[in-house]
This record gives sequence, C-alpha cells and structure tokens, in this order.
Amino acid sequence: MNHSNFNFYDAFDFDDDTPVFSFQVATAVVAEEKSNNQGQRTGYCGSIPDHNRNRKEGELRLYNDYFAKNPRFIESQFRRRFRMSRRFFLRIANAVEAHNPYFKQMTDAICVLCLSCLQKVTAAHRILAYGIPADLTDEYLRIGETTAIESLRAFVKAIVEVFGDWYLTAPNKTDICRLLSIGEQRGFPGMLGSIDCMHWKWEKCPIAWHEMYTGHCREPTIILEAVTSQDLWIWHVFFGMPGSLNDINVLDRSPIFVALAEGRTAPVNYTINGHEYTLGYYLADEIYPNCTPLLGQSQDH
Repeated sequence: MNHSNFNFYDAFDFDDDTPVFSFQVATAVVAEEKSNNQGQRTGYCGSIPDHNRNRKEGELRLYNDYFAKNPRFIESQFRRRFRMSRRFFLRIANAVEAHNPYFKQMTDAICVLCLSCLQKVTAAHRILAYGIPADLTDEYLRIGETTAIESLRAFVKAIVEVFGDWYLTAPNKTDICRLLSIGEQRGFPGMLGSIDCMHWKWEKCPIAWHEMYTGHCREPTIILEAVTSQDLWIWHVFFGMPGSLNDINVLDRSPIFVALAEGRTAPVNYTINGHEYTLGYYLADEIYPNCTPLLGQSQDH
C-alpha cells in the first residue's frame, strides 16, 4: 500500500450508519488544550470591533448548499468535500449537539439567532479534515476565528465523551462472537478485523528530528496503526512511531498482541474445513510477516 497517498477517511465506507471519528486526533487536541497554559487566554482580543458577519447569511448558505431537502450540491459532492456521507455527518452533529449545549443554537442579548450547530460542527470538521487555519472558516460560514477554535475544542471533547466508551476498547466475548460472524459472512471465518498503518504529515516537526521522522514519504510523518472491523468499529489505535519505520517495525512495538501473549484475550473458536481453531487473525497487506495472527492478501486462506 502506498501510505503517502493513503487517507484515513478514504479507507472505510462512510455510508455506514455507525459513527466513527479519528479519536487519536481528537485526544491529541484535547491534551494540547489542557497543557496550553492551563486554559489561559492569549493576547488575541477576539473579533474585529463593529464587524457584522451576518451569521444568518452563512447559516442559510450552508443549509441550502448541503442540507436542504433539495440541496444545491448532490450527495457525491457532499461526500467529496466533507470526506463522508451527509447521513454520517448529521449523525455526528446530532450526537454532539445532544451532548453539549454549546452546539445548540441560542439567541443573543438582542434576540438575534447565534451560530447554528451545523456552522460550528462544519467549521471544526474542516479544520480537522483539511488542516485549514481557523480564520479561513469565516469566509464561507461567517464564524470568527475565536469561535471556530472554541467550536473545535468543544467538538473533539464531545466526540471522545460520546463515542469513547464504544471505540478504542478491546473486544469482549460478545464482541468477538459478532466479529467472527461478520468475518464468516464475508468469507473470512476467524477474522477479527483489518490492521494497517498510515502516515500523518508532521508539518511542525523540529528540524533536529527530521531525519528520524522521515521515511519513504520524503517528509516528516508520524505513524498511526489501527484495527477496524467491517462495520467501522475502531477498537485499536497505536500512534506516535516515527515515519522512518515501516509497518513491521511498528507492529513489533505495538501492544496489539500483548494481551494475547499474556493469555488475557477472550476465547476465539471457529471451524474451517472441519478443523477447530482457537486463535483469531487480522487481515493485513503483503508487507506483514506470514504468522498465525496475521493473514496477508497474498496468502492462501
């Protein structure tokens, strides 16, 4: 797999109803906020005085373009620009709005409607998905830089708090039975999920670390290893290895098989051609070694 062109959003079918997000990014943003002067404000004083952004114009534009009954842009255009389906995006937006009152649309002191949930979530999503400056969201969404940053922080916290109990947790006995059933239906009896690595570009990598974090991508990157099931349940993430490593080096340092080695995993039982097996496996690409817990694409099942 060419990891330099690999994108986490493109790896899965986001038409599925199951909500999923990049929890490692969200956790990193939350951790950065906590360590950033313990929440002290910077010298930035907020919006430009007497600057009327016309928030309602931005809300109507966004709604008519993407969320109306007959939107200006069709589903395929929404998916290309938001990196997910409209149904999936709305499920995330509804979840964070129900969890945090910050995303509910209120009125200000003069009874004028404030920013909508869609404006705040769209701003946070585009900052995360495209790495754009917070101030750039003002052009289309009519949302100030300070509010965009506040929305981003509230958004990633809500994602972790709403979905954290389901994602990034090791499967129990019931989960394993469900995963085995899914794998068998798709022609892979005994499969617990798919494992792979991707490279995240590190634009602010210190110059002294460039050589250590630069590999085949020819620029500093940080490696993310993840395991996911067909229904988009991401239950394992290992993040932080330097980009000079390959998938095998990352696997050697990953905690993915620690519980297995210590005998703490839930039992796995399945049958292939009349033979009983008690060890599940992960579907991997051809770079991974030919060993029992891994099934490469080039291997015979």
